[in-house]
Amino acid sequence: MTSLLDAHWPIWAAVVGSGIFHGANPAMGWLFATALGLQRGSRTALLMALPPIALGHAASIPLFTTSAAALGAWLPEGGLHWMLGALLIGWAAWQQAYGHRHRVRMGITAGFAGLAAWSALMATLHGAGLMLMPALLPLCGGAPGAAGAAHTLTVSLQFTALHTLATLATTAAIALAAYEYVGLGLLRRGWINFDWLWRGALVATGTLVMAAG
Repeated sequence: MTSLLDAHWPIWAAVVGSGIFHGANPAMGWLFATALGLQRGSRTALLMALPPIALGHAASIPLFTTSAAALGAWLPEGGLHWMLGALLIGWAAWQQAYGHRHRVRMGITAGFAGLAAWSALMATLHGAGLMLMPALLPLCGGAPGAAGAAHTLTVSLQFTALHTLATLATTAAIALAAYEYVGLGLLRRGWINFDWLWRGALVATGTLVMAAG
């Protein structure tokens, strides 16, 4: 990973940046972790919620990155860019039209497996893995066929690990700050509307992918 990091540091910086962005989104888990800690009056409860949230997020990302890795090894590069770009923009349009009708409710007493499943579902429904495509595609080329698929699969797993670490660190920092100092009243006083920001990011990402093709 060191050689890839040295040669493509702006791409890896984008992976970290997207992790920070995802971690700051309440839908990705910090809101749930904070609420759980406040409901139980326990910092430990908050901290125990973080690993399954991170695991669920990490489980969702490869659904997109490995698929793009495989397609990148077998399809023409331009066609892949246009297909993924259209998918990103279409997903943003679906979120705008129908996303608010499919809110997932989760009990505050959920266990490890329930939290992990909820986190994976949230990341998948929001298209979190799709947003890594502009960073992944430049590294998808190289050897054709099975060799190329193996290389890009390795890169996609490295993306997942680094992205998840950045997401977890951000989620933990915000959840702890909200628990210790701010409280959930922060959301009522003017937290960022991440629904609109997320959809805008999906459209911008899709446009970048198509332009790169």
